Amino acid sequence: MTETAEAKARPAGDLKLRVISALVLAPLVIGTVWLGGWFFAGLLAIAAVLMAHELSGLLFGEASIRKSAFLAATAVLAIGLAAMGLTTAALAAGAAGLAFALAARSWTGQALWPALLAYLYLVLPLVALVWLRADPALGLAVLIWLLATVWAIDVFAYFAGRFIGGPKLAPRISPKKTWAGLIGGMAGAIAVAIATWTWLGAGSLAALVAIAIGLTVLEQAGDFAESALKRRAGVKDSGKLIPGHGGILDRVDGLVAVALGAALLALINNAASPAAGVLIWP
Repeated sequence: MTETAEAKARPAGDLKLRVISALVLAPLVIGTVWLGGWFFAGLLAIAAVLMAHELSGLLFGEASIRKSAFLAATAVLAIGLAAMGLTTAALAAGAAGLAFALAARSWTGQALWPALLAYLYLVLPLVALVWLRADPALGLAVLIWLLATVWAIDVFAYFAGRFIGGPKLAPRISPKKTWAGLIGGMAGAIAVAIATWTWLGAGSLAALVAIAIGLTVLEQAGDFAESALKRRAGVKDSGKLIPGHGGILDRVDGLVAVALGAALLALINNAASPAAGVLIWP
């Protein structure tokens, strides 16, 4: 096979791997989200350990148990506390872990920002997901909506970018991202918002569509942020765990940003019922 033919065949091969990986992983994720409670917390705890390992490679110079153990332990503890309904304690545990890491790096004369970024990037979105899922009324609905939104953004952006192409969003950070992909991602998120509003039969459709557009921007920003970290570390992917996708951070970078955005919306609109605070607006 010539180099040109190989280059043309590679996208199709990558897409096939992506589809197979999604077909394997999506039922596992949806199943644990559906069950909720400790099943969902357990999945997040496993993800936290894997994410901490990859973050240590991107931010601490070495993807190893030695570098990632304390970060992973802090995240798992925070997830466990959140699963027990102790969200404030979970955030306090994350803050304590961060303070210890900052003190240790300061003592050894290392830069503080990698630890600050790693702990915020890992602990906050995972605690937010547990908090949102724990809402007894709409916890399942909001998690399914968030996952469907992120997946729709990725799928629509991928095909819009591939078949329409056009100007790049930020070629120095992520050479493949295009404005067409961003608009396509918005279209996917809006479609999910309309379907969700129709199913719920409550709240404002215009508000949910506006939120979907905002989450699309956040999702793409999360993707760019992780791309910047990979570029700084000099790697193409954060890991090799998921065929066709790379590492787990490559798969959840958008969800991390979306989870934080959703939690902020819940705090603003209805902290007592966070899922409703995200989905139902007057």
